[in-house]
Amino acid sequence: MKNIPAVLEYHDRTKHRPSRYAASLGYMDWATQPDPFRRYENAPLIALKFNDNTPPYHLLFEPNLLPEAPLCIESLSQLLRYSLGLAAIKSHGGSEWVLRCNASSGNLHPTECYLILPPIAGLNESTSLTHYAPKEHALELLYRYHESIGEDTFLIALSSIIWREAWKYGERCWRYCQLDAGHAAASIRISAAMLGWECTLIAADSSEISALCGLDQCARYDVHERESPDLLFQIRRGTLNKPSLPFLIESPANRLSHSHHHWPILETIDAATQGSYPSPIRLKQKRRTPPPSKSSGEIVLKRRSAQMMDGSSITMEQFRQMLDASLYCQDTADVHFVLFVHRIEGLEKGLYIYIRDPDELQSLQNAMDPAFEWFDCTEGLYRLQKGDYRGAAQMISCNQEIAKDGAFSFGMLCRFFESLERDGAIGYKNLYHQCGMIGQILYLEATSLGLSATGIGCFLDDEFHALLGLQDQRYQSLYHFTIGRAVIDMRIATYQPYTH
Repeated sequence: MKNIPAVLEYHDRTKHRPSRYAASLGYMDWATQPDPFRRYENAPLIALKFNDNTPPYHLLFEPNLLPEAPLCIESLSQLLRYSLGLAAIKSHGGSEWVLRCNASSGNLHPTECYLILPPIAGLNESTSLTHYAPKEHALELLYRYHESIGEDTFLIALSSIIWREAWKYGERCWRYCQLDAGHAAASIRISAAMLGWECTLIAADSSEISALCGLDQCARYDVHERESPDLLFQIRRGTLNKPSLPFLIESPANRLSHSHHHWPILETIDAATQGSYPSPIRLKQKRRTPPPSKSSGEIVLKRRSAQMMDGSSITMEQFRQMLDASLYCQDTADVHFVLFVHRIEGLEKGLYIYIRDPDELQSLQNAMDPAFEWFDCTEGLYRLQKGDYRGAAQMISCNQEIAKDGAFSFGMLCRFFESLERDGAIGYKNLYHQCGMIGQILYLEATSLGLSATGIGCFLDDEFHALLGLQDQRYQSLYHFTIGRAVIDMRIATYQPYTH
């Protein structure tokens, strides 16, 4: 609890306001742009084999329906390919850039992935610590253990290189790193579901994750490019024996930039939010089965962040399907949606709220503007007020037109202060992870429905809270989103990755 004041200070300091955005350089220093790919010197690189046979997307949401794939190099390749691998290569005007399966703020990708694997034929002869290299779709072998962790299960750890986001976004970037960790976590769960594998979040301590992955061996990293531990997952059921510590990794990390801008507040908030990760609080609802769909792999690879929306409407069925999809993220009971409804057939324009945990209804009513009507639209959706909120949506989203040109946009309103009291300062990270996980699922659901989505990290925090009549920090909005139909820029060419 002692670190909660540091969290509150950072949260307030990094809010965007009409008169002052959170501190950043205010320009792009291209000379110090970080390398988007972490590599470890002298670490053996093990190529992964491709397997493009993925089940229909809708089957991922049916428990125990898909058979469990064997733990082999082909299955492991598929898991990583469709979670953290490259989705496409884009080209325009002589410039080329890559897109990945997991969403990321500014396409900067601070999240790194480590796997502790049992012996797998064609990959390793003993229990090993590996790092995923998405550019090559390969695993870097960092360390071999002498003991076993089990035969049918393994660990995945996620970490953040905060500098990758700080380079562009300054002090607010820590928020985006946590959202991206949530994006990556949901990507891994979806990819695991393609294989019939269970993916369980472990309530691990930050120091344990650092030690497991060698992140605490600081001499291997530039001081400004160290990795912060985020999440730990067990993949597949089975008895897990964590390897003994400590050990020494001889492979140093590559340097991402030749120089850096120092933001001391980022070190403060990162240190304050270390500790024992909270056990997830489950949603009571379960998602209904979505309609028949395309291949899950195809949907994952086609996920994009739209740059512009065309202002067209969507059906009520599509809207309900989007809301329902968020319930697949069952470890996200602290998050609700406040919606700006612009163009949904059969639904009046206005301000709405979707309450994902029905036990929160009374608390939200007490916290928000007493003038709201709270008209029950069934299944957790309530209309707060009729009207055209396109201008408000744009203004709150840092004047980004995409927030008004979609069919609807929304802010993820989180049970804020109670979460900090319950979980301590690390609960702040957890809230962002919850929002990021929901965001990744909504990206995929929109794609499956022929729609587009965009996460919005730039929004005027307290302007949004004032619109809702919030007077304290019981609830805070941590992530905004818009959904509709994208305007496709035909000047940009798209190529498949991994074709060489």
